[in-house]
Amino acid sequence: MKLTLKVWRQQNSTAKGNLETYPLEGIDEDMSFLEMMDVLNQKLLKEKKDPIAFDHDCREGICGMCSMYINGRPHGPSDLTTTCQLHMRSFKDGDTIVIEPWRAKAFPVLKDLVVDRSAFDAIIQAGGYVSVNTGNAVDGNSIPIDKALSDKAMDAAACIGCGACVAACVNSSAMLFLSAKVAHLNMLPQGQPESRRRVLRMMNAHDEAGFGSCTNTEACEAECPKGISVTNIAKLNREYLAASLASEEQV
Repeated sequence: MKLTLKVWRQQNSTAKGNLETYPLEGIDEDMSFLEMMDVLNQKLLKEKKDPIAFDHDCREGICGMCSMYINGRPHGPSDLTTTCQLHMRSFKDGDTIVIEPWRAKAFPVLKDLVVDRSAFDAIIQAGGYVSVNTGNAVDGNSIPIDKALSDKAMDAAACIGCGACVAACVNSSAMLFLSAKVAHLNMLPQGQPESRRRVLRMMNAHDEAGFGSCTNTEACEAECPKGISVTNIAKLNREYLAASLASEEQV
């Protein structure tokens, strides 16, 4: 395959970035998108040029690192697919592919396609955990959990924190990510004791990080590579309202 790549290049967080054009030949349709990027970087290194910086780790669709806009869509043209799972057979010979980093106030560009997603870490640190007594491992059957409830919790826990929901939202909201993290803990007995405190703290961390409010367009669900449902956002809003009212009553 012959391709024309238009890639966002930005030296650092303060520099002005721009799209640079790179012709590329000899790409196999069975290559993954990141393997294609590796080929491009090898070409740039041979030409004694600075390779393109991009995030990657597991390359198995579970770490959320491979965050890129590809032709205007987070993670590219395939549904329920991360960038590392996207294959070049999704494109045609002679195609022009535009590759950019996430665009959000809370995700500042560090270099090229790499953005700082530590705002997600701040949300998790605010309440994405449960407090338990340390010691021997608890028996797996000591706390009975309804199968339907555990299935819903596991569906929410499938979120890999890639940030596609933020990239897809016109307000750069992280409500889908936040709601998934709250839901998978608050729906389980282990997360109930801290549920109200958790939702208040994580929502505050979300707003302080500079994420916008939910637009209710469901673009986040449409672009989520793990298919996280926006019903989690509705559940989050209900829990936040209840926690806020309870907090006011205690004042």
